[in-house]
Amino acid sequence: MKLLAIFVLHKEGDRKVKILQDEFNLESFGYFERRSVQPLLVFSARTVTERTAVNTRQSVEADQNVNAMVHVYVRPDGLASVIISDNEYPQRVAHTLLSKVMDDFTNAYPPSTWAGLGEQTVKMPSLGETLRKYQNPQEADPLMRLQKDLDDTKDILKNTLVNVLERGEKIDDLVARSNDLSFEAKAFYKTARKTNRCCTLF
Repeated sequence: MKLLAIFVLHKEGDRKVKILQDEFNLESFGYFERRSVQPLLVFSARTVTERTAVNTRQSVEADQNVNAMVHVYVRPDGLASVIISDNEYPQRVAHTLLSKVMDDFTNAYPPSTWAGLGEQTVKMPSLGETLRKYQNPQEADPLMRLQKDLDDTKDILKNTLVNVLERGEKIDDLVARSNDLSFEAKAFYKTARKTNRCCTLF
């Protein structure tokens, strides 16, 4: 599970979209592949945002060569955010992150300034930090962390039950043996009693 890119965009009118800021994590691609992958991600982000209606969230499968998902949210005020991740990244976490990125951007840059911002002119340092932090969704998202803890607990309980059943089977074997011993012990006692009777003097 990994995030490849985060974009903050502004959608003016129906079609015109400008990318205000972007951050990339292309470490999983080879050095020479990065030059061709990055423009493809930019193209995907811009195209999907242009074709997404205002006040809409959606996830779209990107080009098959990249094996990625494009998650987009366009708010009613025209601010948009795009996250491009691999197919394994949880959609719920991606859409939560979209809202967080736009809230952070709105706090740093008020809506009145968006129209005057040029393409790629914004530098919000928290975007790079967010991209690094959310690489592992279990660490960044409380619900995912809780789910991971529940899964771990379930695995531990499952192993414990297996151990208890194995121990139970061993105990059952011991009980069966003790029942056998108990029968043999009773027989031994009767035999010993008979034997001891013959030797008793009146």
